[in-house]
Amino acid sequence: MNDSPGWASPGSAPSDGKETAIPRPSEPQDGSGPTGQWSPEQPPPGQWSPPSNPGGGPGTRPPAPGWGGSPQGQGWAGPPPAAKPGVIPLRPLSLGEILDGSVSALRAHWRTALGFSLAVSVITQIAVILMQRFLLPEPTSVDPNATGAEALRQATDSARSTLISLAPATLVTMIATLFTASIITVVISRSVLGRPTTLSDAWAEARPRILPLLGLTVLVPLIMAAIMAVGIGPGLLLGSEAGAALAFLGFAAACVAMLWLNVSFALAAPALMLERQSIVAALRRSTKLVRGAWWRTFGVLALTWLLTFLLTFLVSIPFGIIAVIVDGTDVSEFLNGTAPSFGWSFLIVTGIGEVIVSTLIYPFVAGVMALLYVDQRIRREALDLDLARAAGLPGYGADTPRS
Repeated sequence: MNDSPGWASPGSAPSDGKETAIPRPSEPQDGSGPTGQWSPEQPPPGQWSPPSNPGGGPGTRPPAPGWGGSPQGQGWAGPPPAAKPGVIPLRPLSLGEILDGSVSALRAHWRTALGFSLAVSVITQIAVILMQRFLLPEPTSVDPNATGAEALRQATDSARSTLISLAPATLVTMIATLFTASIITVVISRSVLGRPTTLSDAWAEARPRILPLLGLTVLVPLIMAAIMAVGIGPGLLLGSEAGAALAFLGFAAACVAMLWLNVSFALAAPALMLERQSIVAALRRSTKLVRGAWWRTFGVLALTWLLTFLLTFLVSIPFGIIAVIVDGTDVSEFLNGTAPSFGWSFLIVTGIGEVIVSTLIYPFVAGVMALLYVDQRIRREALDLDLARAAGLPGYGADTPRS
């Protein structure tokens, strides 16, 4: 960030394969004898005795605080709590702290984050509804009694029609997610430092990175499509039963590779936004940060997508039922394979549900990604010290050593 030092990728960080200095025992002051040996002057055997009870007799000296018999809360204390200038403590984060930090940031900056997300969601949904009503073709009807080649042809036509119908909406949603993620990443970076931010400030900082972020958003799906084509292409070219088996194996292998790459590239967007990295450098940076923590990153992402799925289900189902009732659509049309024709009332009611879901999900997911990026850099590069200095916390001068 321009006014938040510490986000830039360090030149030689622990994640680059260089270990930090390990403290070692000091040498003997007199220079004699190897380190770690006992002193030649030892007390005679049999002279040690357990400490006496402080109340055992008059004049008995009580033990020093922190040793046996000391009251609870005195003596050796645990490590001090981590500094928390913003929505998260400046230390390695747990799963709950990452999720809670995202929600806390959205609550603290709800005008900027949720207001922008709501505006983007409304515009996106209006565009999707207009495309569904005027531009997209009618869904293909499927005869449930068809068999053999006819059933295969109908299934192929239905899949093609579905893909054509989903493509424009997916493109518009991708662009909306991109704009929301750019703003939310800036908001999260300010929230970590405890700094206020406005929409104009966040947009001024995110605007120069919109085109690189768009390129990253397009490049990753193209990589996934290329992997899938390589996986199933040879089997489809054979066209026999052996080719079908080969295509299935290639499909399974491609899915595994795509899952691994998606998790490895999960932190590319925050790296591109906050470190001002190029597209390829951001992908490499994300892979390096995730290396050694792939399963943990996968677990955080899986739980995040599970929560978003549950929220989508809980909101979309009631709005879908209300839309069917208001539109007067016959339920039997869904059961006999006939493509139902939806009216304006159905599209508007379901669109309202989609706006509610998108307004909440877009910023939440972007916040989780940004905080996961911060957590990995704290774990690997001691970013907590840089963030504490940037937040102006006392005791974190330039000479504070990295842990």
